[in-house]
Order: sequence, then C-alpha cells, then structure tokens
Amino acid sequence: MTIRVLLADDQALLRSAFRVLVDSEPDMEVVGEASDGAEAVRLAKEERADVVLMDIRMPGTDGLAATRTIGADPSLSHVRVVILTTFEVDDYVVRSLRAGASGFLGKGSEPEELLAAIRIAAGGEALLSPAATKGLIARFLAQDDAADDAFDSARSERLGALTVREREVLVQVAGGHSNDEIAERLEVSPLTVKTHVNRAMAKLGARDRAQLVVIAYESGLVRPRVD
Repeated sequence: MTIRVLLADDQALLRSAFRVLVDSEPDMEVVGEASDGAEAVRLAKEERADVVLMDIRMPGTDGLAATRTIGADPSLSHVRVVILTTFEVDDYVVRSLRAGASGFLGKGSEPEELLAAIRIAAGGEALLSPAATKGLIARFLAQDDAADDAFDSARSERLGALTVREREVLVQVAGGHSNDEIAERLEVSPLTVKTHVNRAMAKLGARDRAQLVVIAYESGLVRPRVD
C-alpha cells in the first residue's frame, strides 16, 4: 500500500524539497501541500492522508492547533502527524505529542531519517527518535502545575483497567523500547507484546505509542529521571 503524505509548512522551498524526496520513493506519494494548519486539516480529510509532516510554527492556525484538531476528529483517527521542528528540545513538541502527534523530527535530519519516520508513523509500531522523545516528555512533564492535576488523576484512574502485564509493557514502552526489545526483557514473544500494547492503547484511548509514553508519565506510572 502506498503511504499518502501531506506536507504542511509555510516555506514553499522546504515543501518542494520534501516533495521531491517523498515522491522518489516507490511506497509513498505526496497528496497535498499546506501552508498553514487550517489548510492541513482540510487537506488531510480531502486527500485521505496517512501521514502529515507538520511544521509547528506557521501563520494563522499553527501546527499545534492543527494537530489537536486532527487528533480530536474521529474521521481522522487513521492520520498520523509527525512534527517537523528546528528546535528538538521544545515545549511545543511535547504539547503536540499530548495533542495526538506520533512523534517529531528535526528539520536538520538526514533524508533517510525522514523517510524512515514516515514509514514508522504510518505503521504505528514505534516512536520516532524514542530516546529523544522520551527525554522531552520527561523534562517537560516533570513540571507540576495545577492545570494538569485533574487530568493526571483521571489518567491514573484509567490505569486501573490495565492488567499487571499490560502495565509492565507500558513501562517498557515509556522507556523507548521496541516490541522486540520488550519481548526479550519480559521473556515473551514480540506478538504477545504487540497484543498487550494494542490492548493498552484501546483501554487508555491512545492513538499510538507516542501517546502511551505521554500517558505513562502523566499518570505517574513512570517518573522522569532528574539528571
């Protein structure tokens, strides 16, 4: 199946470069270009995009608002958003993950990394840049504020629906480990791990593994390390 990619960036030159790169791959194609978030949401629906490469800072509706809109729309539940940012350590990135993004990638990444990120996001099997994403979440979710208290409590209560094994797998997912790595650590098969991950996602209302990591930290199941 061909991966349908939507490019959302206010810089036409960057979009052109991304289009050439993506269209050069036999298993993916660019189905649209957007210069702001509102247009990205509209095209995601009209063009039935699988993956949106979303710039955070755009005029009008920014990438964060667009990601939140896509994440909240049941008709776009199949769409995966990959945040493209110049700033790899950025509060906007974590807020995007909370809003439903599948991960992030620096604009300075190598072409092979970008193509791999699209395939990974489309497959929904692994985080993009697991260690870096985990580090961002740990850094920013460690900040405790009153606005998040009720949300955190709700997340903690929902963890009660998980089995002991599903909790164990969730901890490993939050550690940035792949299914194969988790299987080796817990001495089970990768298929069993995948089943536990899918069940945890369903019970917690997570779109993908990136959101599982956010939930693991926000619920207090996993505590950020303080270096």
